[in-house]
Amino acid sequence: MRFVHEKENVVFLGPHGVGKTHLAIGIGMKAIENDIQVYFVSAIKLIENLKKAYNNRSFDYKIKTYSRFPLMIMDELGYLPLNKEESNLFFQFKSSRYEKRSTIFTSNKSFSEWGDNRR
Repeated sequence: MRFVHEKENVVFLGPHGVGKTHLAIGIGMKAIENDIQVYFVSAIKLIENLKKAYNNRSFDYKIKTYSRFPLMIMDELGYLPLNKEESNLFFQFKSSRYEKRSTIFTSNKSFSEWGDNRR
């Protein structure tokens, strides 16, 4: 759990079916065993939650809520393309955690494909 204490991130990349989510959940379970609070969410659900909060003018509160978890697991980043608004909301989310909290990302896309909005 050193990466959580050092506020580092973990990224699992690979094709479908190789165990990225399984590994992320396993690390999450180990974190819970070590009394570390964990929040698991799919990337799609996270973006939906952020959009809803933005539209309800509760975005700052939602970001603060997500920021309180020492470890967040964001599953399936890049599965669906993000539009400009969604990309901005995601950037604000990630910026709020950068070097303050740890996040595990899973994705079936390589780093070079993350900015590509095509399927």
